[in-house]
Amino acid sequence: MVVFVRAMTTRMPFPPTADAVSVVRAYYAVVADLLSSEADLAPLLDPDLRVIEHPNALSPGGSEHNRQEALAGFRAGKILLAEQDLDIHETIATADTVAVRATWSGVVARSAGGFAAGTRLTAHVASFLTARDGRIVRHETFDCYEPFQRDATPPVSPADTLGSR
Repeated sequence: MVVFVRAMTTRMPFPPTADAVSVVRAYYAVVADLLSSEADLAPLLDPDLRVIEHPNALSPGGSEHNRQEALAGFRAGKILLAEQDLDIHETIATADTVAVRATWSGVVARSAGGFAAGTRLTAHVASFLTARDGRIVRHETFDCYEPFQRDATPPVSPADTLGSR
């Protein structure tokens, strides 16, 4: 079954007792929605959040981020992307951990980070998320990007992107 996560027109807070799959789906819906705000995402993130991104084509060394860094990346993505979709193909849950298989795609809004405006990026994603008390505590992701072409535009940091709007 394919679930398409699109822009949400109604925001519903999830109670602290919400099951892990519901919390993870709400998290992905907010992240995928370019019209959502930090105020929509923040309640879904635990103060001790850890996001682990394993090495991939965009982050060859991988990365690890805390809650504040994750929120900064969320804001930067809204500036970098003209559109994005996240299709959740499957979730498997055990206790407070949810495995997600999804496909993410995004279109670059303006030339940045070595990508020309209009470039479509696609990643096949396997993630493991832990949710407790209605919040994401840990997000570990393995992103497999389809081949893409970079241009000569120098890479841009999230701080540079945030200052350009």
